Amino acid sequence: MAKAVAAKAGAGAPATPLLRPVTLLRIALIIGVLALWQAIAESGLLYRDVVPSLLAIGGALAETLADPGFYFHLYTTSYEIALAMLFGGVSGLAVGLLLGGSPLLSKAYEVYLYYLGPCPKIIFFPLMILWFGIGPGSKTAMGAISCFFPVALNAAGGMREIDAVLIRVGRSFRASTWQMVTKIYLPAMRYPVVNGIRLGLGVALIGTLLAETKLSNRGIGFLVIQAYNFFRMPEMYALLIILFVIAIGANALIGRLGGIGRVRRG
Repeated sequence: MAKAVAAKAGAGAPATPLLRPVTLLRIALIIGVLALWQAIAESGLLYRDVVPSLLAIGGALAETLADPGFYFHLYTTSYEIALAMLFGGVSGLAVGLLLGGSPLLSKAYEVYLYYLGPCPKIIFFPLMILWFGIGPGSKTAMGAISCFFPVALNAAGGMREIDAVLIRVGRSFRASTWQMVTKIYLPAMRYPVVNGIRLGLGVALIGTLLAETKLSNRGIGFLVIQAYNFFRMPEMYALLIILFVIAIGANALIGRLGGIGRVRRG
């Protein structure tokens, strides 16, 4: 009897789809883009190898990943971006906490962040070269100054959204400034800070790679501009794919560590 009831309940339960509609739409988009790319590559409408075939790009991707020298350039770019995120993120977080916690400082200085934030940071590159030289220092500085603004603005906004009750509780326990920051402020503004770091990662990546394409003899940006200069289009697209995958992975990791995007199950 129990088996019959269980079988009947199982038969009446809706079947779990193997793929959700959102996943199907994403797969369909990727397949459509790849099919369109291959069609353009085979059509001959554009100049030869401007849009190489998927097979050519796949071959260049395999050759790039099999080249030991590539990983030296990958390490250089990763090192520069990591330092840029450290310096730009920490300084942006500190400035955001100060501006968000002080109405006077916010009115006096935050407007400069809004004015300078959207400016293309490449205009500062000559100064970075003068101050830090043509080595990794100038590329790290470009990435740091790019990362600074989104982190600072998001931190300042998150600081102003903290519940005043939490702040009063911390002060009632006579918490020190460091304790207020680590125990009250940062946990309460986790999501704005993580979003700022994710945005900062994107612009730090852009700033660092752009600096590498302008003046460098190492790094992924250098490899990309070299492939472009010698018209090795499959290799250039392969490097861009690698950068795309790395950026997506790093962004997803930051979101996961910050608890953003997790599905809560009751």
